[in-house]
Order: sequence, then structure tokens, then C-alpha cells
Amino acid sequence: MSSTTPGSPTFDHTWIAAHIPHSGTMCLLDAVETWSDEAIRCVATSHLEPSNPLRSNGRLAAVCGIEYAAQAMAVHGAVLATQTQRPRAGFLASLRSVEMQVERLDILDGRLIVEAERISGDANNVLYSFTLRCGDRLVMTGRAAVILDASGLGSLGEAAKPNA
Repeated sequence: MSSTTPGSPTFDHTWIAAHIPHSGTMCLLDAVETWSDEAIRCVATSHLEPSNPLRSNGRLAAVCGIEYAAQAMAVHGAVLATQTQRPRAGFLASLRSVEMQVERLDILDGRLIVEAERISGDANNVLYSFTLRCGDRLVMTGRAAVILDASGLGSLGEAAKPNA
């Protein structure tokens, strides 16, 4: 995978929040560590925050890792988009082979590494595999099918961006 190099854009939390349809505390990722045409690796510490909007009764269930993975997939699409093309909105259509190795994310003591790899796809849909880790500890794996918005109405223009 490629790392960001001098002169290339920095894919930090601010950049991510501006390029995916999640803002404020719902933007869960801190930064992109590495990326290529096929894969992306992001990091997050929001699972440790008491203000995480996905918490219920003060706890963050492991299943919420799916949202972390989905945001990494969205960031991958945004990173790959050209300067003249806005990324198309994607909608999570199905999940397969999801395996969770922990019950809760909020009890993990380090940053999450969120990896997504594009397995296949075309102009209308994409299939990703994803992995979440905390240090060397495997947290979650699975596959996700994403359908891309064909209308263009789901692009990330301010009018379509929730929580803007």
C-alpha cells in the first residue's frame, strides 16, 4: 500500500469528515495510514470516547465495528476519486462472514486499525473484505457489498450531507 508522501494531501480526521457523509462525532476515523487502488488502512480512537454516538448504556458493542469498516470503505472511494469527480455515495447492501472476536470495542486499550480491501466491483457496486485490529489482537473480520448511488443525488454536496 502507498503511504501519503510529501506534497500529497493529508488524509486526517478533518479531510475524512469533509469527504464522507458523516460529520461531528459520527465521523469515527482519525486518519488514513496507507492506501492503494485496492485497499486502505485507517486508524481510530473514537471507540474510547465516552461521547461516541454509537454507545448504548455507556457501552460500545463489537457490532459497531461494522460502521468503522463502512467508513473506511467510504474513505477509500473518496481517496480514489479524482479532483474533478466527487465520490458517489455508497449504501451498505449486505454483510457476509462477519466474525467478532470481542464483545465490546470500548474495552480495547489502544487504537483501532481498520482495513478494507476491494475484492471486486464495477461502476454500480463494490465488494470489500474488512478487518479490525487493536494492536496484534484481531477484533472483527467480514465482507461487505456496497451499492453505489446511480443518481448522483447522494453525492457529498452540502445539501446531501447529513449532520452538516
